[in-house]
Amino acid sequence: MKPASVSVYLRSLLFFVAYHLIGIVHSMLCLAAAPFLSFEQRFRFVNLWTHATMWLLRHLNGIRVVVEGRENLPEGEAVVVVANHQSQWETFYLQLLIAPQATVLKRELLWVPFFGWGVALLKPIAINRSKPGGALKAILRIGKARLKDGISVVIYPEGTRQAPGVVGRFNPGGAMLACHAGVRLVPIAHNAGQCWPARSMLRHSGVITLVIGPPIETVGKAPKIVAVEAETWIREQAARLPAG
Repeated sequence: MKPASVSVYLRSLLFFVAYHLIGIVHSMLCLAAAPFLSFEQRFRFVNLWTHATMWLLRHLNGIRVVVEGRENLPEGEAVVVVANHQSQWETFYLQLLIAPQATVLKRELLWVPFFGWGVALLKPIAINRSKPGGALKAILRIGKARLKDGISVVIYPEGTRQAPGVVGRFNPGGAMLACHAGVRLVPIAHNAGQCWPARSMLRHSGVITLVIGPPIETVGKAPKIVAVEAETWIREQAARLPAG
């Protein structure tokens, strides 16, 4: 990735300030309104911040989004979604693309002031990553309940964010949940890290491409087979996307 210009630094700083100010105010409004809203209403209300974030990225930082395979998202059907993990961007954008949803995340995120409070209202599946066995049991138990309630489950099987062009080791939790619950699994690949790098304040102008794969059937399949299908598809798609 080429060195950032002064303009990129300034625009990134403006984004950082606006993003956090909006988030702080909005999270307080969410907490105040939550007791009076259904889950679906809470989901839409909390994600007004997500809409604002995407607007800032587009108009302030010059980041455009291209979605391929939108027709592969089932309508009126709860599914398990697995995606590669490069940035915070996908954790926002997938909230708009797949609604309602419950995201599998590390429990420490719920302790983050303001941001974590808003996320806690969306029925996430918070896990303790220091105890992998317990984390998997929680994913299977709570995830199955969410799916039964018509709420899709989103999982980032790499567990941690990777650099653009890199796909990390996948854990099989998403495939196991999909097979355990008897629902389809939808793989997603993207290159968000080239515009919103992990662990960086910079926001680079450019195009984020997100590709949605055909749903993978799980009935009658072993989780290992489903996991390999999803990982192979994501790796192939990620390899063809620009990495900055």
